Amino acid sequence: MERLFNEYYQTAKIQREINIDRARIQRDNNDRLANIREIDSKLQKIREQLKSEDIGAKEREDLLTESRELSQDGKSKERERTEFLDRRNRALSERMRKQMRGILVKIQRTVSERAKEGNYDFIFDSSGNSNQGIPFVLHARETTDLTDNLLEELNKDAEEGE
Repeated sequence: MERLFNEYYQTAKIQREINIDRARIQRDNNDRLANIREIDSKLQKIREQLKSEDIGAKEREDLLTESRELSQDGKSKERERTEFLDRRNRALSERMRKQMRGILVKIQRTVSERAKEGNYDFIFDSSGNSNQGIPFVLHARETTDLTDNLLEELNKDAEEGE
């Protein structure tokens, strides 16, 4: 099953799409981070100005007000950024889970059809492991391996280069 899943052309196609979406999310996140860093930089400059003893009371009060506003804006943007990131990553994970489940259903259907056509009683996934990491099939005599034929069937609709 693992080999069928990994070598099925639709799996690679979906993984490419997911990687593009991940990169897009990361770019958006980086843009938001740059905006937050810009606010932090402005805050640092204000702090430096406030250290100066040459500024008047009015200017000091204006700088403190600007500092509070920038600080609130920065906190708000950071909260928005983390919510954005969480929301987008959850949506991407859900989409990926649904698409991968669809691929597994397609593979299972193909295996089931092959079993009926070949009049097989059982088809085992000898690569599968239990929850403890122990292989389900501990020993089997030389058997018919349908993997290559199933891969050929699954990938028959793949366009050249996929």
